[in-house]
Amino acid sequence: MATLARDVMTPKPARCSPRTTLDVVAKLMVKHNCGEIPVVDTADQVIGVVTDRDIVCRIVAEGKNPNIYTAESCMSFPVVTLPDDASLEEVISTMEGHQIRRLPVVDDEGCCAGIISQADVAFAGAPKQTAELLCELSRDKGTTSI
Repeated sequence: MATLARDVMTPKPARCSPRTTLDVVAKLMVKHNCGEIPVVDTADQVIGVVTDRDIVCRIVAEGKNPNIYTAESCMSFPVVTLPDDASLEEVISTMEGHQIRRLPVVDDEGCCAGIISQADVAFAGAPKQTAELLCELSRDKGTTSI
């Protein structure tokens, strides 16, 4: 039986609304020991993500106050998601293709069901797949993610 996204994801991740201030988003990251928070609309549909890097590079490094800026002001979008029945191979391929280290997972209704990190893949995947993922994510494609 193939390993699916739902088998390796962290279920019911912390999430925020577009209007959540970034200091609150950062506190969620600390509380839940994570580096990415999905941004969801009122129907729990993922509309973006805020990473610790987004907050640092787009707000703090610019001298902006994270207490007054919202998730919407620095979130990455459009967001790449996968359904919870995607195979582990699809998860890895998507992460490699988009050079992303974390991937929100959605249920049949498109609601935020979980999140998969490269560490989750490392724990679940074959060593060769994990090594290939790490190499691909670390490869410089000559573009800037911000």
